[in-house]
Amino acid sequence: MRFTRVLGAALLALGCAAGPAAADSSPSPSASDGGAGPTRAGTSFRTATEIEQDQRATASASAGDYLYWSFAADAEQRPTVRATVKLPDAHTAQTWQVDVYDGLRRRQACQYGAQTRTAAQGTASIDLTCVLRTVRAWSEPWADDPLPGTYYVRLTAIGLPAADLGLPVSTSVEVGAVNIGGGAAVDGSLAEPLVPGIAVTSERKDEDSSRKSAVLSSIEPDGGWSSGWWSSRWVWTGVGGILAALAGIGGYALTRGTGRPTRVPPGA
Repeated sequence: MRFTRVLGAALLALGCAAGPAAADSSPSPSASDGGAGPTRAGTSFRTATEIEQDQRATASASAGDYLYWSFAADAEQRPTVRATVKLPDAHTAQTWQVDVYDGLRRRQACQYGAQTRTAAQGTASIDLTCVLRTVRAWSEPWADDPLPGTYYVRLTAIGLPAADLGLPVSTSVEVGAVNIGGGAAVDGSLAEPLVPGIAVTSERKDEDSSRKSAVLSSIEPDGGWSSGWWSSRWVWTGVGGILAALAGIGGYALTRGTGRPTRVPPGA
């Protein structure tokens, strides 16, 4: 009976711990749940337009332009970039590509997704997708792993003929992320996230001054940077310790016996 109670307590503890871990693997809300995003795009890394996760950004541009956006990704997240390009009515076949760079401007490979697509003549729009690898809290200096910090999205057409340069196009970009949880946790963290993001902004000075100053980017995840200090691995480690203790108690209860020792008569 006592061992049954011990086993029930162990199963209850395991069920309570499974709840947060299951929540970590759930996808982020869709873009329709968020507010309206920016309506412009930058033309370089330094002028990239900042967007939040689960927010749709739009921009009108010309074919041949390089369009840049930036977003923040934290440890244990797997970002997904989706881009849509609405093409003009009359155009030849066009090839569009979306690239993602980290805070050190290293191009990050897409784990899967249609990163480059060609639209045949008469196609109204084209959709691109890039699913990055899971962001790690720490990595070796020589590795090319995604790390917490700013990420840049670049959208452009490649190999355009001269006749198609300058045609008006409408673009939209959406960034989402799935929290992988403790399965992607590593033993280590960065001292600071990779946020070089230097954005040039205008400052209001005196009437006879129109200087500009460079300020650090303000983009960061909701709730700040975790830097890998917490993950569901802590929960599972604690649950493992509790289960080990309960197993020891249960084993002792089963093997100690229930009878009292027999007293030896004096002089026997």
